[in-house]
Amino acid sequence: MTASDITVRPVATRADQEAFLALPDALFSDDPVWVPPLRMMVRDQLNPKKNPWFSHGEAQLFLAERNGAVLGRISAQVDRSHLEQHNDATGFFGFFDSVDEQPVADALFAAAGSWLKERSMSRVRGPFSLNINEESGLLVEGFKSPPRVAMGHGHPFYQKLVEKAGFEKVRDLFAFLTPMDNALPYKHMKLLQRFIDRNPGLTFRHLDLNHYDDDIRILVDLFNEAWAENWGFIPLTEADAQHMANQFKMILIPELVWFAFYEGKPAAMAVALPDLNEMIRDLGGNLWPKGWMKLAWRVLTRRAWSSGTRVPLMGVAARFKNKPLGSVLAFMVMGAIRRESLKLNMPICEMSWVLENNTQTRRSLETIGGLVYKTYRIYEKVL
Repeated sequence: MTASDITVRPVATRADQEAFLALPDALFSDDPVWVPPLRMMVRDQLNPKKNPWFSHGEAQLFLAERNGAVLGRISAQVDRSHLEQHNDATGFFGFFDSVDEQPVADALFAAAGSWLKERSMSRVRGPFSLNINEESGLLVEGFKSPPRVAMGHGHPFYQKLVEKAGFEKVRDLFAFLTPMDNALPYKHMKLLQRFIDRNPGLTFRHLDLNHYDDDIRILVDLFNEAWAENWGFIPLTEADAQHMANQFKMILIPELVWFAFYEGKPAAMAVALPDLNEMIRDLGGNLWPKGWMKLAWRVLTRRAWSSGTRVPLMGVAARFKNKPLGSVLAFMVMGAIRRESLKLNMPICEMSWVLENNTQTRRSLETIGGLVYKTYRIYEKVL
């Protein structure tokens, strides 16, 4: 087949959007570890009326077809928060899925690139759906296990399609798998507790639902402060964080969100989410008509509850960076999550993602028994 057989067009109607959402189910129908995401959540993510990302971003979805059959999809997006932070004329692509045909991938990337060039972008980077604070990277290692909540999946041939389209690697993101029942020996926890006992200014607590908005604000401030120097950093807005929290509120467990304070000021935080993907794996991405009842029953009764968690957010205030107290704070908030995870019978934790050149965090995770089991790659191309 040649490029002349392929038509790429923007998603313009509700039927187009449904075709965009449905394509992965067809492409991964024979993949035993594929977990269809809840379409309702993806619709909300792509809806400018529901997702506050669109207050600082613009996106266009595309479908690739041959004789009316959908073969691939992609998004192109401009994030003004990124441009204000980095001033680098870089746009993004995301939601990339395709059959194993290079002309299809080439046509999708050409359409996304043209849309970005029309908006004065000189470079395209991705995949991000929709930006680096959401689902990030192309899976290049770790195809034999299912994706955790809010992490991507893909076919091994996607890497070939992307690279043959002229993209080059800029960063790898690692997902660490950590057994919580033997991570960080308890004797180390005792040493840390002694350190805390000698520093009465240190206090710890979990998320307080009675002061939910205040705690979300603390989380956002700590995240933006802790991650400010990370490659590709985009500040997380309070509205963005509220949107994410609302999406996962059904499964949010206060005892799995921890804060540390030093002399009354926020010093560190860590957030663990039960793995929603385990609970929805058999729902086919749909909550209607019976999926709602199944998911609600599982959440309320803890039947088919997640056996593990994912830590998407963790950070220590900048004033403690490269200081012994900073390491103590990180270990203690994670130690609290570990303790509560074991009480909830969730012995496995994915900590993701971590930049390949973030040696300090990688060492810390390896210290508590973490092993890299998935690698996601960020690509870039000059337009």
